[in-house]
Amino acid sequence: MKVTVIGCYGGFPAAHEATSGYLFQSGDYSLLVDCGSAVLSKLFAYVPAEELDTVILSHYHHDHIADIGPLQFAKQVGSFLGKGKEALPIYGHDADIEQFQRLTYKSHTKGMAYHPDQPLTAGPFTITFLKTVHPVVCYAMRITDGIHTVVYTADSSYQDSFIPFAKDADLLISECNFYADQDGKSAGHMNSLEAGRIAERAGAKELLLTHLPHFGVHERLRDEAKTVFHGNVDIAKSGLVWGK
Repeated sequence: MKVTVIGCYGGFPAAHEATSGYLFQSGDYSLLVDCGSAVLSKLFAYVPAEELDTVILSHYHHDHIADIGPLQFAKQVGSFLGKGKEALPIYGHDADIEQFQRLTYKSHTKGMAYHPDQPLTAGPFTITFLKTVHPVVCYAMRITDGIHTVVYTADSSYQDSFIPFAKDADLLISECNFYADQDGKSAGHMNSLEAGRIAERAGAKELLLTHLPHFGVHERLRDEAKTVFHGNVDIAKSGLVWGK
C-alpha cells in the first residue's frame, strides 16, 4: 500500500497547498479519501481523473469536499474526449441526504452510500468506519489492503474509541488542528498531545499529523506528540509518500 498526501490543511488551503485529500494505492487501484479545496490541482500530478477508481468522503464540510464539483467536471470533459466514460463511484454517508445526492452528476459520477456499521470493499481495500465527535456527521476510516493498515481519524475531538479502532495500525493519520496548550473540543478537533496519546495507546507504528493549523510552527506539533508517542512522527505535507 502507498499513501500520498494530496492536501493537509484544515479549513482552507495555505498558499500552494490544499485541504484534506489522501491518495491510497495498492496494485493498480487508486482510492481518493476526501477531496477538499485545491486537491485536484495536486492530485493530477499522480493520477488523472479517468484513472481514479473510487472516492470516499468522511463528511461534507467544504475543506473535505470542495473539489468534488471540479472532479465531476473533469470526468465530464474526459468523457467528451473518450477517456474514462464509466461513472466514478463517490462514497459518502447519507445522513445528510441533500449533500449525498450531489455526489451523483449526470452519467459521470455516482453517489454511493456507505453503511457505517458494515465494512466497505473498494478494489483491494476493506474500509471500516467509526463515527467521530464533530459538529456534523463524520466518520473515521480504518483502511487495509490485507497487508498494511492505515487509520484516518478524519475530523474529531478526542474520544477513547479511537484507541481500539487504531489498534496496531501501521500508520495513524490523525487530525491535529491545535497545539498542546489548546483545547479543540468545542471546534470538534484534537491537539498534538491527544493525537500522540491515541497512537501510543493503540500501538500504532507511525503517526502522521494532518489537518494542520494556519498559525504557529508546525514542527512544534511533532515535538509535542513525541512527548507521549514513542514511534515515528511526521508532519503531513503535499507530496509526502508513505509505504511502497
